[in-house]
Order: sequence, then structure tokens, then C-alpha cells
Amino acid sequence: MSAEFTLTRKTVLGLVAAGLLGTTVMTTAMLVPQPGFAKAETPAAFVVDPTRSFAPLVEKVMPAVVSVEVKFKAVSNDSAADDGDGAMPDGMPPGLKDFFDQFPQFKNRMPDQQRGPSMAEGSGFLISADGYAVTNNHVVKDAEEVKVTFHDGEHYDAKAIGTDAKTDLALLKIDANKSFPFVKLADDEAKVGDWVMAVGNPFGLGGTVTAGIVSARGRDIGSGPYDDFLQIDASINKGNSGGPSFNLNGDVVGVNSAIFSPSGGSVGIGFAIPASIVKDVVDSLKSNGAVTRGWLGVQIQPVTDDIAESLGLKEAKGAIVADLTEDSPAQKAGIRQGDTILKANGEEIADAKDLARTIAKVKPGTDIAVDIYRDGKPETITVKIGAMPGETPKMAGVTKPDKGFDLSDLGLKLAPADDGAGVKVTEVDPNSPAASRGIQAGDVILEVAGKEVTHPADVADAFKGVKEKRVLLLVRSGDNQRYIAIPAAKG
Repeated sequence: MSAEFTLTRKTVLGLVAAGLLGTTVMTTAMLVPQPGFAKAETPAAFVVDPTRSFAPLVEKVMPAVVSVEVKFKAVSNDSAADDGDGAMPDGMPPGLKDFFDQFPQFKNRMPDQQRGPSMAEGSGFLISADGYAVTNNHVVKDAEEVKVTFHDGEHYDAKAIGTDAKTDLALLKIDANKSFPFVKLADDEAKVGDWVMAVGNPFGLGGTVTAGIVSARGRDIGSGPYDDFLQIDASINKGNSGGPSFNLNGDVVGVNSAIFSPSGGSVGIGFAIPASIVKDVVDSLKSNGAVTRGWLGVQIQPVTDDIAESLGLKEAKGAIVADLTEDSPAQKAGIRQGDTILKANGEEIADAKDLARTIAKVKPGTDIAVDIYRDGKPETITVKIGAMPGETPKMAGVTKPDKGFDLSDLGLKLAPADDGAGVKVTEVDPNSPAASRGIQAGDVILEVAGKEVTHPADVADAFKGVKEKRVLLLVRSGDNQRYIAIPAAKG
């Protein structure tokens, strides 16, 4: 049985297996037998010349890298979820079954009603002499027992101090009263083209070293709202999950977490969580056992070229507020629907993802300046950042309807919304500007050019009054709201 599983772009690290143009995104945990290891002592300070050898770097860091062995409790078939292709345990991460489908020998190995405990392996590394270690959340999630094994074969019990699914990180503490070798998280951000050396436990083989370069930064692989991965071309395989990638100074620049692969093996495209994110998450896990993130309370979307033009912005950047959470920090501070956030806490906001990452780093209770663009001019609003709530909050909602009206120039037919908020789209001409921008029958128009619409005729009046080439609509589709810029006239 194996803890490795394949992932799609939509739910990478959410652990749902699927192909992507013949390519699979995979985490790199693995279930395999435990090997033995040889001892390596930590040397004095050094300078690595990669044109000659990485050996001095290996000697320096290898003692701090561990294999992470995980035991999951036994699961009864009676309580397992049966998806029609063999019962699978309730505690199994989503998508793990898809991995087993590729290896029938691992499926249904317990014919009786009680499945035995399963074992998994990944990688990790120590960050302090008192035995704190970092690995991936997906390696130790729901573990009953955790054991770490060093390069010299010594092994110790450990426990998870805290985990964070949104960044796929976990902090372990070794249960031993002694001093351990450890490595440091890098202070400087890795740059594209920098040498990196990855160390881990691929396929359960134990301390394995590969080398390459940082291929790209800021990769969003669809795993969550805070994706900001390093892409590296050092070989990463199953079982490398949670292992470190080092710079030439022996500092950890990233935690290896996922790969693109057509076959399950390395093709030179791996993803590592940057050290800067690891530092913040580890500090919070060590202090609180969980990660507390800053929260603004807005539903946001990127500013496209069309939206930028309709707002009068010179370039498509920032994040536009599509909705606000009731009683959220943003709403209390006076941020409104349609505001475009250009800067937060002194940092330029490139897009919606950038805003989410920036706010998440702010300590709850902190007052920050948020620079917005509203009604054609810039403003600065002070917001007291809140703590990220643990459940999906209720959105603020809008107004009331009336009777139908035909907007044939835009290819739309409108009628009163069923819930009394905005104007409902009843028909869309498939060749219309509205259809080309994704408006569908059943959508509800809440605002036109910044004005709430409560009657279909309000939509027509709003279009007549605009001078811009494009008009910005706030549209609700199901539970989500978004802004759409469409031409002021047909064509």
C-alpha cells in the first residue's frame, strides 16, 4: 500500500488524481519498506563549487535530513466508504483510491472485515537542536504513529505539533532528550537559475541526493489560495515529500511537495514550498499548534484588461472587490463592492492571489493601510485585520426586483430575480457580447456601472448613461459574484 497519490490542477495537494495533457501532478509521499542508512558527520563551514562536487554540501546537511515513517490506524470495512470499486477507508485522503487503481496488488488486501494498519513514508528535516522537524501535511495527516529515521539508522518516535493543510506543511517534535543536528531556513529568496540540491527518501531508499536549478518562481498549481511554489528541476520522486532543497550555503530554500509526471517518476518538474512561507507557518505551528491568518473578508477577482478599461485604470493590476462578508474587517472599514485594491500593508497587489497571500501574513488585530481605486480616483482606507474564520461566512447580499424588460442590443432578456435581489438573466443570445463574456441564463445582475439595479429597466438606463466603451456589471452566479466588463453597445 502507498501514501502516494496523483492530483489535478484544480485540486493539487487536495489529493484528487487525474491527468493534465498527459501529465499528472503528484505529491511525493510513498509507502515502501524502510531501508538502512550510513552515518555522516557535520563538517565545519565551507564553500561549495558545484563545478567540482556537491560532496561538501552533502556532508554538511545530510545528518539533519530524516525519513518520516507513518502508521495509520486500522479501518473496518464496515465503516469504509464503498465507491463501487472496492471499499476504501474513511480516513483515506481524497484521490488515494485513484492511485491504487494503478496498482491492483495494493487494493483490498484485507479480505476480512478488519483492515490492518497502513504504513507510509516521506521525508523531513530538523530545524532546531531540540528536535523540531518539518515535513508535509499530506505525509502525516491522520497519523496514529510517527517515527523519524536519521541517515545513520537511528530512529525516534515523534508527534505532530501542528499541521496546515492550506500550505501542506507540518511541524513534528522528536520524543528524545538530546541534541540533534539541524539546518537553517534560508533568509534570502531563491532566484531563478540558482543551484539547488534536494535530499530525501524517494521510493523508501533513504538519504538520496539530486541536484538542479530553480526553474521558476511563484508557481500556482491549484492547490489552494496561497500557492507560491518554487519550480525546480532536481529529480523529485515518490517519498521525497517533506524533504528539503538546499542552496549552496546549506540553507533550506524550499520543502519539496509535488511533481508533474506522466508516469509517477521524475521528469524534472518539481515544486517546493519557499522557505519564507515555511518560516511563517512553522513559527505559528510552534506557538499555537495551528496557523492563524489575517482576514479581510472580501470576495475578490482579478482585474482584466476589459475591467481595467471600464474602471479607467491605466493597467490591469490589483484585485477588484466582488462582494464583502457581513461584519467583516473590510466592511467595517468602509471598503465597498467595486473597489479595486492596489496596495495592502505597503505591498503592491498584482492580482487576487497576491492580495490573499499578503493579507494572510498580517497578524490579526493589526491596523494596515489599504490603497483602493474608487469612482475614478485613489483612496487609502485603514483596516483592522481580523482572524480567518473557520467556516464559510454569509455574504452581504443586495436589493429588490420588479418586472421584466428586453435588452436586445446586448443579447439579454431580463426578469425579476427569484430571491428579490437584482435582475435575473432569462435568455442570452449565444452570439452576443454578454454570452462571449460568460453571462448565462440564471445569472443575476446586481450592479451596472457601480449602480444597484432593482428593475430590468434600471439596467437599460445605466447603459444609456455611461460614456466609457465598456460597462462593468456585478453578476451573481450561484453562490459566487464576479465583475464582467461588456461593450456599451452591441458588437
